[in-house]
Amino acid sequence: MPPSDQAAPGPQLSRQESLFPLGDLYGGTGTEPASESPPAPPSPEAVRLLDVREIHAEPEAAASPRGRQILARFPHARLIEVDSHWRIPHLHGNEGNVERWVRVKTETLVLGVRKTLTTRPNGRSADWIAPGASNGCAMACAYCYVPRRKGYANPITVFTNIDRIVAHLERHIARQGVKPEPNQCDPAAWVYDVGENGDCSVDALISDNTADLIRAFRGRPTAKASFATKFVNRDLLRLDPRGRTRIRFSVMPPRDSRLLDIRSSPVAERIAAAGDFLEAGYEVHFNLSPVVLRPGWEEDWAELLRHLDDVLPPAVKAQAAAEVILLTHNRGLHEVNLGWHPLAEDLLWRPDLQQAKRSQNGDSNVRYRTGVKGPAVQRLRELIAAHAPWLTPRYAF
Repeated sequence: MPPSDQAAPGPQLSRQESLFPLGDLYGGTGTEPASESPPAPPSPEAVRLLDVREIHAEPEAAASPRGRQILARFPHARLIEVDSHWRIPHLHGNEGNVERWVRVKTETLVLGVRKTLTTRPNGRSADWIAPGASNGCAMACAYCYVPRRKGYANPITVFTNIDRIVAHLERHIARQGVKPEPNQCDPAAWVYDVGENGDCSVDALISDNTADLIRAFRGRPTAKASFATKFVNRDLLRLDPRGRTRIRFSVMPPRDSRLLDIRSSPVAERIAAAGDFLEAGYEVHFNLSPVVLRPGWEEDWAELLRHLDDVLPPAVKAQAAAEVILLTHNRGLHEVNLGWHPLAEDLLWRPDLQQAKRSQNGDSNVRYRTGVKGPAVQRLRELIAAHAPWLTPRYAF
């Protein structure tokens, strides 16, 4: 159901209204949830990214404490019941949404209950991939892999059963015990990626899910949370992670970012925030990704690395590490991008340089050919050694 032209004075209900009684969902006052603190005023960053007018919610998700918190944060949004957060006909599989790619991310939110709680091994950026508390993003990076699976629309889906997600992680951490030996993920702690299919910094604009995850790990001496972000959310500085959360700022040359990292924080702002996050108790690493091969890429990456070396405080450099990831693309996403941001595909879709690749999750993607990728990875390592020798690549591929 499309949003109305004017915001209604309060939440509007669609289908089986009895499943969403206002008195129950809003703590009897119509303005605040029963089990959560009243929502804080929206930040300027939230206003820029989110103008939520339509919330699709599973009944259980809407009735939960976290669901109530989110509904109270967006009181003028139309509330629409759905049977499943994965099956929303006018969102998923609707090719017409390509023309509204960014608008859908801005105006639409989905609330669901995560049914499957599985922590699976990784071994690259983290030892384990945790069950995420969200799926999708309000940003619109042209190379993002998540919308490949969602079909023409990729708004944020918030999983409101955060209590069960945290409990699952606590049990998993307890079973692992002490890490027996160092590896590329961390020398002492088991590292859990808690934001595989979204951006936890953006999620924190919507609910306390990210805060709950950070609080859950700060008392775990054998484990760390980890997530990558392209968004500087300074509200996270107040969460006291006590060294048990690793934030990985993704960076690339600004010339690429302006074209590809749509709606994200400027690269210089991400870099400038590193010292503040370290001082607030986070471990701060960097993702050099994606590396897009184009004329002049080596010079631009060298300039970015020199900028990192010039502006980062010594304390950040002393503990920093990096992941280097060359671009992987996908034909389906290529077709979507042609409908809303074709200029990006001039950089991303390079059949002359790319070959087919079957990813770990079974997707059919394209990556740079072996004879192209190997030398590029080696060249990135040389640039890091020359311009930011303190930055240890944890892996590069």
